[in-house]
Amino acid sequence: MLLSKKQPSSATQWVEKVKYQKHREPYFKFLFSNPQFRYAVFLLVFLSLWFMFQVFWFPPTRATRHLTGSSPGKCGGDASVYVYDLPAEFNFGLLRDCSHLNVYTDMCPHVANNGLGQPLENMVDLGSGESSPWFATHQFIAEMIFHARMENHPCRTWDPAKANLFYVPFYGGLHVSSKFREQNHTVRDALAVRLVDYLREQPAWRKNNGRDHFIALGRTSWDFMRADDGPDFGANSLLNSPFVKNMSVLTVERNPWKGSKQHGIPYPSYFHPSTSDQMLTWQRMVRRSNRPYLFSFIGAPRKGVGKAAIRDEMIKQCMESTRCKLLKCDNGNPKCYNPSEILRVMRESQFCLQAPGDSFTRRSTFDAILSGCIPVFFSRHTAYTQYTWFLPGEATEYSVYMEEQGDESKRIEEVLMKIPKEEAERMRATVIDMIPRITYAHPNASNSDLGFEDAVDVALQGLARHVRNIIL
Repeated sequence: MLLSKKQPSSATQWVEKVKYQKHREPYFKFLFSNPQFRYAVFLLVFLSLWFMFQVFWFPPTRATRHLTGSSPGKCGGDASVYVYDLPAEFNFGLLRDCSHLNVYTDMCPHVANNGLGQPLENMVDLGSGESSPWFATHQFIAEMIFHARMENHPCRTWDPAKANLFYVPFYGGLHVSSKFREQNHTVRDALAVRLVDYLREQPAWRKNNGRDHFIALGRTSWDFMRADDGPDFGANSLLNSPFVKNMSVLTVERNPWKGSKQHGIPYPSYFHPSTSDQMLTWQRMVRRSNRPYLFSFIGAPRKGVGKAAIRDEMIKQCMESTRCKLLKCDNGNPKCYNPSEILRVMRESQFCLQAPGDSFTRRSTFDAILSGCIPVFFSRHTAYTQYTWFLPGEATEYSVYMEEQGDESKRIEEVLMKIPKEEAERMRATVIDMIPRITYAHPNASNSDLGFEDAVDVALQGLARHVRNIIL
């Protein structure tokens, strides 16, 4: 049988309460008869009332909008960026029909997570769950990632009077890829025309006729420069507008001949770190990678005389060499859609061949840099005339160049074998040091934790210099 302590009766409790109060009463009378105690109580009450008056009469100043995940980080350059709050039809509204944003594939999985795409599993363990930096990022999604980074960026200002740059977050690449099969040019151009009309009505635009405005596009400039005298492959005429020509345009591939205000930005790869530790850990792993292959090529044969020739030559030479690793991407090879497999091949290679794709540039260039693999170019427009803000000024510091129609491209292995080991190691060290600058950090990263300049930071600094030169 369990025994419990006997509780006092209610009468007993009442007696004890009265006894306690009677015992304390003389003490309280003594306190209040003490002038020092009365003064202390008066002071405490006065300060309490003053504090409440300050809080309720003068409330703390609040920002116009609270940004989830924002941090008090410092802007790394002299850019002060105002982000337009565009009508939804120009950006977020397009995502409602994500399954039709591309005539070739369903973009719904790719627009998830602010454009990072779906989280990747079985990648290098630099974090897990929500903290993992690895995503299946689509190569033509940079405009969404750029926008998400700007929402949280320390260079952002909410006051247009304080801005020296004005960002127009138009998802032009996603829109144009949804209209590639539209035969009516008026319908194909309609959204771009409405965007221009909207901007021309804005006071900030009229101040400098748009010369301090910029736009970021996730597709190549050719997709926005339809030529009436050339083949029609689905492009619209956004960049042909005389008003848009006043703006600065960030694009994954610029027109080297008619793009004086176009600036190349990196294709997004699969790595989106949110801390400096993740970046440093990855760089250490890449630096220590064992690279048994002298060179490698990842890609598919191309149709057409110009495109097919160099790729066929690369595939042929790689297949004949025991020092080359070939990942041939024809017949729907699933390994070519596996980021882990792509990065593995590049991490095992000293040099990575970068043949032009459907256009001059290719995402593979940035996958190679991410993997610490020295890129080998066969056209100057694959990188050298494109990404001047992001790559070293001297091409030989980080890459090898072989003229596409030259003799060297016919004996790739021989040319690469002649590069001294010390020189190759120096080039690889430069490539690995470049990784932060060509990487798009996670949009939710705290600026105080990031600790490095990513592709968006570099682009803003370049834009600030460019706009200052054309306006002053």
